[in-house]
Amino acid sequence: MIRYALKCSNAHDFESWFQSSGAYDTLRASGHVACPNCGDTVVDKALMAPGVPAARRDERTVPALSAPSHPLEEKLRKMRAEVEKNAEYVGTDFARQARAIHDGERDSKPIWGEARPDEARRLIEDGVPVAPLPFMPTRKAN
Repeated sequence: MIRYALKCSNAHDFESWFQSSGAYDTLRASGHVACPNCGDTVVDKALMAPGVPAARRDERTVPALSAPSHPLEEKLRKMRAEVEKNAEYVGTDFARQARAIHDGERDSKPIWGEARPDEARRLIEDGVPVAPLPFMPTRKAN
C-alpha cells in the first residue's frame, strides 16, 4: 500500500491510499480518483514529505532512561520510598480501612492504597483525611 498526497484542479488538498503506484495511475487515467471536496477528477500528486525515521542519536548525548530527567523526578522517587517504608499498602481496601481508622474501629497507623473516585469523594465529604499520591503502586492489588 502507498499513500499519496493529492490535489485537484480546484486546489483542494487530500490524501488517499493505493495498492501500488501503478494502481494509482490506472485509477486516475480511468477517472476513478476524485476529490472528496468537489468531485473533480482532474487530480495530480502533490508534494509530499517521505516518512523517514529519525536518525539515531549518539548515546553519549541521550540521558539514560533510569536517570531522572528533572529534579522533581528525584523528589517523587524519594517521596515514594518514604511512603512505602513508613505506611502499610492496603490495596483496593484503602477506602474501608481509612474509614475504619477515622471512626476508631482500627488502630491509627499510616496506610496507602487505591480507591475508586466515588469512594475517595465520599471519604473527603465525610471528613476522612486522605490525599492522592502522585504515583501508582508497583505491585498488583489483586
